[in-house]
Amino acid sequence: MANNGNSPLGPKLVVFDMAGTTVQDQGEVPLAFTAALHKQGIDITPDQLNAVRGASKRQAVFDLIPAGPDRQTRADQAYLEFKRDLAQRFSQSVQCVPGAPETFANLRQRGIRVALNTGFDREITQLLLAALRWDGGTTVDAVACGDEVRQGRPAPFLIFRCMELTETQSVHEVAVVGDTVLDLQAGHNAGVRWNIGVLSGAHSQEKLMREPHTHLLPSVAELLGIWPA
Repeated sequence: MANNGNSPLGPKLVVFDMAGTTVQDQGEVPLAFTAALHKQGIDITPDQLNAVRGASKRQAVFDLIPAGPDRQTRADQAYLEFKRDLAQRFSQSVQCVPGAPETFANLRQRGIRVALNTGFDREITQLLLAALRWDGGTTVDAVACGDEVRQGRPAPFLIFRCMELTETQSVHEVAVVGDTVLDLQAGHNAGVRWNIGVLSGAHSQEKLMREPHTHLLPSVAELLGIWPA
C-alpha cells in the first residue's frame, strides 16, 4: 500500500499521533466532543466532526462556537466539559493499538528516537500516558501536546516541537505517522521524508489517498517493514 519503494536508510526520528494511530479510537473523543458542544446548544454534523479529527481540540471547539460577545466564554466552558467527559471515558477503558509498544521498542533499539504528538492538551495527554503506562520515559523519547505550540495541525509546529525535544536537526531524517487528513497535511507542511498514513483510526483509505503521503499502512504494526533491519 505504498506510493514508493522502501528506503534502505531509516529515519532518526519517528513522530506518531496518539488517538487512532497508537491509541485505540473507540469513539471516546467524538462522543465527548459532541456532548460538550450539545450542552452549549450546538449540534454538529458528522462532516463537521470529521473535519476536526486530528486538530487541536481547544481550537476546534472555539471554531464551532458562533461569533458573538460571549464566544470565548462559551468555548472555554465547552472545552472544560469536553476534558471532564473525555477523562471519565478514558479512565474506564483505554488501550493501545496492537503492535504499537513493540514498534516503539524496536525503533528505539535501533537508535531511532520515538515521539508522540497530539491535539490533546498536556492534562489529557498525561492521563492517557498514565493509563497506558507510557509515562515513565522508557516507552517514548518525547511528547508534544496541542497546548504547547502556537498552532495545531495542519501547521507543522507539533512535528518541529518533537524535533526540538529530540535534538533532530533535519526534516529529511523524520517520519510522521498518523490516521487523519490533518496528520498527513502537517507532515507535508513540515517537509518530512516519510509521511505515513495508517488505517486504524478516524479517516478512510479513500480520504487519506487524496492527501500527500509516502505510504499507507493498515496500522503501526506494519511500520517496520518500511525500514527492514
